[in-house]
Amino acid sequence: MKRRRIFRRVEALLLACGTLWLAAVTAGSENAAAAWKALGDAAPLGVLQWELGDFRRQDGLSAAAALAIGQSPLLLAAGPAIADYQALNRQEAPEEDGETTEPAVIPVEETPLDPVAAPAADNGVPAKTLVPSSTEGYTVCGRTYISNSTQHILSIEDLQQPFDARLGPEEPQILILHTHGSEAYTPVPGTSVVWSGNCRTTDCRWNVVRAGDEMAAVFHERGISVLHDRTLYDYPSYSGAYDRSLAAIQSYLAQYPSIRFILDVHRDAIEDGQGNQYKAVSEIEGLGTAAQMTIVLGSDGSGLEHPRWMENLRLGTAIQEEALRDYPTLMRPLLLRNSRYNQHATTGSLLVEVGAAGNSPEEAALSARLFAESMSNILEAQSK
Repeated sequence: MKRRRIFRRVEALLLACGTLWLAAVTAGSENAAAAWKALGDAAPLGVLQWELGDFRRQDGLSAAAALAIGQSPLLLAAGPAIADYQALNRQEAPEEDGETTEPAVIPVEETPLDPVAAPAADNGVPAKTLVPSSTEGYTVCGRTYISNSTQHILSIEDLQQPFDARLGPEEPQILILHTHGSEAYTPVPGTSVVWSGNCRTTDCRWNVVRAGDEMAAVFHERGISVLHDRTLYDYPSYSGAYDRSLAAIQSYLAQYPSIRFILDVHRDAIEDGQGNQYKAVSEIEGLGTAAQMTIVLGSDGSGLEHPRWMENLRLGTAIQEEALRDYPTLMRPLLLRNSRYNQHATTGSLLVEVGAAGNSPEEAALSARLFAESMSNILEAQSK
């Protein structure tokens, strides 16, 4: 009798777990057909995780896991789902306060122009200039296109209001850092680079830290005091980089209350429909080929506290408008996302993606200088 009661309890527990799993898998399905498809897609992956016992693992599949897959016809038949699972674990998506950061995306309305002339030091990666083909799906404020993936409704009048942050008399005024500092570019063929991951290196001649160096140099030339943190917060572990960079930001703000502006400098990764990497470029008359850039703004859409996200968006819009006035194809559409990307720390915080993995370090360096010039113009004008 006692064994029967235990068996029934275990049976009830398994049934409850199964019900919760079914509810989670089919959540958001619009009809029975969609729910059935979602269940079919998730079942092989669920079996994989059950067999491997790694429901909460954050690293890649081990050799034992690969062996288990090879021994199971059901798991072998679930090739796409397993590949996605492996890819997710290899990427180790960064987390911010327990929230998975959204991946960068290319708005579907962006279309490539005719390829532009290659720079003097051609790295061999196909070049495209990405521009919006229509206003559909965007909020358009002057020259600035905003791709808004949040539930917030944007007002042009609000966007054009003066932003909150100002340059002050005390120093330093700007902090530059790199949550994903090992994100790297593609130098010319034959260049000796020690890679620490997929398109990542700790050698700061080839990664986004160099772009930060270029920005810092321009700010210094313009008389704006800047602090450049060259720490690689994504190395050796990519996971948790946003938590580590946030701790650094808080420490800097405590030590230097004069900091009003924070630039988290990254780079994008862009592929075509066939998975081929290419670089996004902007031809700058008299200067050469620059990497196209993207400003990414966070919000409170994830539920995390970020009450003054609009101030950052106003700043980003003003800088983008200034940059596009002089360089019409330098900036890709500004992205407003649900994640906050540590931008709740100040009302002068921006995440700036300088080019893509396919761009050369020289193209990224030119873009970084042009961006810093445009930002300096805006800050000086606003702070008068």
